[in-house]
Amino acid sequence: MAAFDLRSASLHLSQYIETSGSYANTKTLLHFYEPIVIIIPPNKSAPNSTAGVTELVDRFYGSVKKVVLARGCFDDTKGAMLIKNLASKEPSALGLDTYYKQYYLCLAAAAATIKWTEAEKGVIVTNHSLSVTFNGSFDHMNIDATSVQNLEIIEPFHSALLGTSNKKRSLFHMLRTTKTIGGTRLLRANLLQPLKDIQTLNARLDCLDELMSNEQLLFGLSQVLRKFPKETDRVLCHFCFKPKKVTNESLVADHAKKSQVLVSSVILLKTALDALPLLSKVLKDAKSFLLSNIYKSVCENEKYDLIRKRIGEVIDEDVLHARVPFVARTQQCFAVKAGIDGLLDISRRSFCDTSEAIHNLANKYREDFKLPNLKLIFKNRQGFYFVIPQKDIQGRLHSKFIQVIKHGNNIHCSTLELASLNARNKSAAAECFTRTEVCLEELMDAIRENVSVLTLLAEVLCLLDMIVNSFAHMISTKPVDRYTRPEFTENGPMAIDAGKHPILESIHNDFVANNIFLSEASNMVIVTGPNMSGKSTYLQQVCLIVILAQVGCYVPARFSTLRVVDRMFTRMGAVDNLESNSSTFMTEMKETAFIMQNVSERSLIVMDELGRATSSSDGFAIAWSCCEHLLSLKAYTIFATHMENLSELATVYPNVKILHFHVDLKNSHLDFKFELKEGPRHVPHYGLLLAEVAGLPSSVIETARMITSRITEKEVKRMEVNCLQHHPIQRAYHVAQRLLCLKYSNQDEDTIRQALQNLQACYIKERF
Repeated sequence: MAAFDLRSASLHLSQYIETSGSYANTKTLLHFYEPIVIIIPPNKSAPNSTAGVTELVDRFYGSVKKVVLARGCFDDTKGAMLIKNLASKEPSALGLDTYYKQYYLCLAAAAATIKWTEAEKGVIVTNHSLSVTFNGSFDHMNIDATSVQNLEIIEPFHSALLGTSNKKRSLFHMLRTTKTIGGTRLLRANLLQPLKDIQTLNARLDCLDELMSNEQLLFGLSQVLRKFPKETDRVLCHFCFKPKKVTNESLVADHAKKSQVLVSSVILLKTALDALPLLSKVLKDAKSFLLSNIYKSVCENEKYDLIRKRIGEVIDEDVLHARVPFVARTQQCFAVKAGIDGLLDISRRSFCDTSEAIHNLANKYREDFKLPNLKLIFKNRQGFYFVIPQKDIQGRLHSKFIQVIKHGNNIHCSTLELASLNARNKSAAAECFTRTEVCLEELMDAIRENVSVLTLLAEVLCLLDMIVNSFAHMISTKPVDRYTRPEFTENGPMAIDAGKHPILESIHNDFVANNIFLSEASNMVIVTGPNMSGKSTYLQQVCLIVILAQVGCYVPARFSTLRVVDRMFTRMGAVDNLESNSSTFMTEMKETAFIMQNVSERSLIVMDELGRATSSSDGFAIAWSCCEHLLSLKAYTIFATHMENLSELATVYPNVKILHFHVDLKNSHLDFKFELKEGPRHVPHYGLLLAEVAGLPSSVIETARMITSRITEKEVKRMEVNCLQHHPIQRAYHVAQRLLCLKYSNQDEDTIRQALQNLQACYIKERF
């Protein structure tokens, strides 16, 4: 797969083995990239494998434009050449150099993508301008598309039902306080594919530490970032693409539009470069590696000054990026200094004369038709038009006014004179843009020579926007110490003390905090509790805390240390999928099969109920065997269930831990405490209590009680036998777990020695 992002001039290549029949990995990547065009080889000549991809595209991306390119366009030799010429880094740095033969598939995809883009958009990609990432999605944590939905990372559940104003937002909505378009995009990409590299994570966290302890730096940075236009990263990419020369006369009007885009890009680049000295002033004394590195690579880079000087030679120094349409158009027409091009100066005079005539016309109408509140409005597509408040019109509007449209309490209209002036004004502006482009040709070539520093600037601004305006902003709005810095290990335990749900804790002030502890000696936690006791929320909470930590942000917990997760799997909710003809149970089994096939040693697996959509004996058997399979792996698993018998696993396997959500029984009523406690659940027959409240006859409930007590009696006897049989190994595992924790702790030697002595004494005392 090759994904070409025209907004940030980046090309993402990935090659992987599709492990599931339903193309789950491909679906996850498509969900991540949100394509507007999907390019595929023709179906007839394709092997059976890619026919499945075509079906996937048709079914899930029906509204996306699908392009079928001839098989010959997918040419890996050409792809290798293109990457060599267009990548801003050397191919050897991408890890592609020695593997051209091995990675021929994604190079073929890249060739087709670039060929189509250049032909369709009428551009030539500038050499050494693309930021190419290879297998980019595999340097990150992999979260499949189903889990993204279950965990409400991007969209909240039932957002369509509850409307956009529903209070329970998603993680993305909670963090979305970024100020630039690129920053928002980077945030979304990070949440869907969190980082795995501990060094990068710690660099981000060190940067947050510094921002949190230095208010002046945080305030200074957030103020400076506002000085950069919010489209900066998108515009800097215009310099990566060079338009092909226009020869056809019919394309001249379209060409003027392209020239206007080019002129506004140069103005925007000038505005961004003018703001750079302010950024370097703020970052000068920054201590953290990330910020000092930005200072060295961007603020001390002389190439930016060179580009600024070159722009200063051609562009008027007073010109700035503007948002108001007419101001922006005027700025674009007067961007180039006077006296450089005679024809441009004539077009400008014509532009000024028509603009003035339009304003004079408006004044004339105000007096002639006694419309003091008549306004003159300019929009890029329509040009100038009049807006008259309805209350000012006595009787009918004069017949001179045409194209009359009622708009709220106002009337929008034009006149023949205005239409004629509009056309002249537009053609004068178009002439200005075309002449300006001619004047800018040399400047553009000079900028394109240094295009790699512009892509660097765009990346830096997006990253700063995400860290300062999203992460630091969110943490600074919370009470002190509500969010703390997580710690990471490669293979240590996962411990979260007093963790809270990132989204719900901001809505509910009395949210109850809960802990989790998983290690190699205790790699499965089974959570039990009645309905509505908080199991699903707890599972979601653990996953969201891990994701927040692995994007390099603080987490809502008193303390947390995490083993870096490389894949996250969830199996939640009971939903049937009518489109693919799958019952609830079938959907559940497909999701579980996907987990079993793709699980890795450092995965985090979260399962909310399993096997309850089929007969109780089959369901229990499947749940038990799935648990046994997961116990044999090194992956960490959290399993929530109503099946009490599953807690028997803990008597057989020493690496299972049983937890329950505490519930009080008051006069046959359940009082939920939402607190997680150790050991199996102690709510006697809450199902029978609810049945009684619902009004089942007392004789039926009595019979049910007798049957339950007999079953329970047998289970208790069996569990006692298991406990005696497996006690020694349970104890050994308990010691092993303590030793593992000490291995990864950062205490001094004396404390660790003391802890070892206590452990030894405890163990000997238990044995004898």
